[in-house]
Amino acid sequence: MKHFSTGVLWRIFVLNATVVGITLATTSKMWSLAFVLAVLMVVLVVNLYHYVTNTNRKLTRFMESVRYSDFVIKFSADNKMGRSFEELNQQFNEVLEAFRAARAEKEANLQFINTIVQHVSVGLISFDAFGRIEFINNTALKLLNVYRLRNLSELQNKQPELRQVLSQLSGGGRQLHRSPDEKQLAFHATNVSLRGRMLTLVSVQNIQTELQEKELDAWQNLTKVLRHEIMNSVTPIVSLVGTMKDIVNEDIAPKNPHNEAIDDLRLALDTIENRGRGVMNFVNAYRTFTSIPTPVFCDVSVNDLVSRVVSLLQNDFKNQRKTLHVQPFDPDVCVRADADQVEMVLINLLKNALEAGSNVASDQVKISGSVSNGRVALRVQDYGVGIAPEALEKIFIPFFTTKKTGSGIGLSLSRQIMQLHGGSLKVASDDTGTVFTVVF
Repeated sequence: MKHFSTGVLWRIFVLNATVVGITLATTSKMWSLAFVLAVLMVVLVVNLYHYVTNTNRKLTRFMESVRYSDFVIKFSADNKMGRSFEELNQQFNEVLEAFRAARAEKEANLQFINTIVQHVSVGLISFDAFGRIEFINNTALKLLNVYRLRNLSELQNKQPELRQVLSQLSGGGRQLHRSPDEKQLAFHATNVSLRGRMLTLVSVQNIQTELQEKELDAWQNLTKVLRHEIMNSVTPIVSLVGTMKDIVNEDIAPKNPHNEAIDDLRLALDTIENRGRGVMNFVNAYRTFTSIPTPVFCDVSVNDLVSRVVSLLQNDFKNQRKTLHVQPFDPDVCVRADADQVEMVLINLLKNALEAGSNVASDQVKISGSVSNGRVALRVQDYGVGIAPEALEKIFIPFFTTKKTGSGIGLSLSRQIMQLHGGSLKVASDDTGTVFTVVF
C-alpha cells in the first residue's frame, strides 16, 4: 500500500495547494488564474476519485469476467502502485486462469462424451412434450432411416407407425417395431427433467441379429433333442430287426422252405430295416446344422472367392443349359472370413438359383456385388417364378423346404454361417425372381 498511500497524499497536497492558490487569486482579483486553478482542482478531484475507487472497478471487471466467461482479461496495469495491488492482481489472474482451465476441461469432457454418444451402437433420441427433437445421434438416424429429424411430426408421411410408437413412449416404457427394411427395433424410454422441462429419452437398438441367434439356438437345441430321442428309439429297432432276420434265415426258413408267410415276413423285416436305417441317415444328415466349426478368419479376396465357386459349378450350369453371369469384381476388395464356409454359402445359393430357374423361360443367374460404408455385399439373383410370400417368411426355418427333394437346412446353415461371420443373409422375391444378399 506504500505507493498507493503516497499517490493519495500527494494528490491531496496538490489539491490543498490549488485551493489556497484559488483563494489568493480571488483575493487579488486575478480571475484568469483563479479560473485555471479551479479547472485544475476539478481535474484533481476527479483523478483522486478514480484513483481511490480503482479497486472497486477492478472487482467489477473481475466479476463481469466470471459472469460472461471472459477469462482472457489480465490484471496488471496497476502493479506499480504497491505490493498489495500486485498481489491482488496476481490472485485475480490465478482465479481467472483456474476458471479458464476448468471450462476447457469441461468442454473437452463434453466433446468426448458427445463423440462417444455419436458413435455408440445404440440409437439415442430425446424430445419434449411437443415432439421437438432435443438430441438425436447418428446411430438413431441410421436405424430410423432418416437424414435428419427435428420433430416427430416429420415421420407422419413416410413412417406413421414409427411416429405412433415414439409418441406412445412419451410416458416411458418399451416398444418393438419392425421397420420397412425388415429391421426389428427395440425402443426403451424414460422421462428426465432438465432445467425444469420434462424430456423423453429413448434408446433404440436393432435386435434382429439377436432374435435370429436366439431362434437358431432354439432350433439347434430342438434338433439335438429330436436327434437324440429318434436315434435312441430307432437304433434298437434296427438292431432287433437284424436279429429277427437272422432267426428267420437260420432257424425258421430251413424248416419251412416253401412257406409264403416266411417270405412275407422277410419282406416286412427288410422294409422295417431299410426305413429304420433311412431314418437314422436322415437324422444324422442334420448333425452339421448343430456342429458348425468356429470360422478361421483371414483376408479373402472377393474376386478369388467368386471365381472358385463359379468354376466349381460351371458344369452344373452347362448341363442344365443355364448361363451364369458374373459381374466383374474389384481385385482389391477383401473380406475377413472363413473361405471354405463362405464358399459353402455361395454354392448353396447358386444351386438354389439354378433350380429356381429350371422351369421357366429365363436361363440366366446373376452374381454381383457392391461396397457401401465399409460393408461388402454379394447378391445371387435368379429370374425364376419367385418364392410365395407365405413361404418367404419360413425359408430360413430349419427343415422347411419348397423343393420335393430338399432337406430344408441349406438356407438355415447359410444364415448361421453368416451370423458367425458377424454378417447377414437377406432375401427379396417377387414373381420376376429372387435375390439373396450376403452381407459381410
